[in-house]
Amino acid sequence: MTDVLRRGRASLAFAFFAQGAAFALLVTRIPAVQDRYGVSDALLPVFLAAVPVLAGAGSVATERLVKRVRPSRVLRWSQPVVLLALLGAGAGGSGQVAVLAVALGVFGLAVGALDASMNMLGVSLQRSYGRSIMLGFHAVYSLGGIVGASLAWVGAHWQLALWVSYLPVVAVLLPAVLLGSRWYVDGEPAPLGQADGGGAGGGVGFKLLLPLCLVMTFAYIGDSTVSNWSAKYLKDVLGGSEQLATVPYNVYMVTTLAGRAVGDLGVRRFGAVAVVRLGSLVAAGGFAVVALASGPWVGMLGFTLLGLGLCVLVPQTFAAAGRRAFEQHGPGASDAAIARLNVFNYVGFLIGSPLVGALGEAWSYRGAMLVPMVLVLVTLGYARSFAAQPDRYGGGHERPRTADVGRGSNGL
Repeated sequence: MTDVLRRGRASLAFAFFAQGAAFALLVTRIPAVQDRYGVSDALLPVFLAAVPVLAGAGSVATERLVKRVRPSRVLRWSQPVVLLALLGAGAGGSGQVAVLAVALGVFGLAVGALDASMNMLGVSLQRSYGRSIMLGFHAVYSLGGIVGASLAWVGAHWQLALWVSYLPVVAVLLPAVLLGSRWYVDGEPAPLGQADGGGAGGGVGFKLLLPLCLVMTFAYIGDSTVSNWSAKYLKDVLGGSEQLATVPYNVYMVTTLAGRAVGDLGVRRFGAVAVVRLGSLVAAGGFAVVALASGPWVGMLGFTLLGLGLCVLVPQTFAAAGRRAFEQHGPGASDAAIARLNVFNYVGFLIGSPLVGALGEAWSYRGAMLVPMVLVLVTLGYARSFAAQPDRYGGGHERPRTADVGRGSNGL
């Protein structure tokens, strides 16, 4: 059974890696997508907003779908769709805006199902291990994002057509994720009487999830602030060069990877509450340093702190939601909670960038950086929601690794 867990963990980690790479390949080449299809500046925000909106719809649909189909099956078939949609987004030509709309629409819906099911499996595996492993999955996602962004840079540097950049990646990842999906491990199924939403899944109230939904939203407001405004802030506000302005996001991604790589050790040693509190304080300090920075290198320090602080919030929020729902409502509730919580990932993404941009134009970009700082500090008030009861991951409270093991997906 331990071998089943190890294979399930490795195959799911690769799924996180593949998704990180695919998402980075799309978002880092948005300017090239715009040029290839001739999308106007006025129309581009509509396309960009449609992806998270549809992803939210996909996540909501997944909540209902996993009452009938195991999450491993949803992940097994949604990930290839994401990869093929990525390839489709690069396959059209000038004036074929309808092709782009369909490709991004499919990408958004599939990403919602993929993100939800991927985190469902991660939380159920963590429950089976009896110790914190969720941050490790998200660390691999960050690694995939770095690899994807690097491949996108190569494509842009060599002025490759989008489909030429995407095709080799999809050709490698698509068969790999299909092969790896044979070893996904589901959690225990809900009892038959609860599968229709009358018990486990349907019993997850919004009151139970509200603090975690707010934390998820605030974390993604912070993340989208860095991804969308760090380059402009360093160049226009702090006086950095155009080349230097490309560095903050890369620094943020690397420190996010580093923080997540060691984060599980911190959760096992000190508990999730302490790790979330520390992450919130470090992230708030990062925003404060960015807002008060006297020059680009001080600003770079702030973005480094942001990566180290924000990186722990999202994985721990998913873990806490699944754990609390499972403890209070039993099997099936965990998956429903994660699907609902995942929607607030996209809510934060939709709010963050426009909010900072509007405040920057109306007030100042330095002042705008204080808003996500305050929101991250609010997370401290919800830190107790991350407490594990009755037992805590780490600190001598680990359960045997083979506890609560569901069937492998290939056994369905």
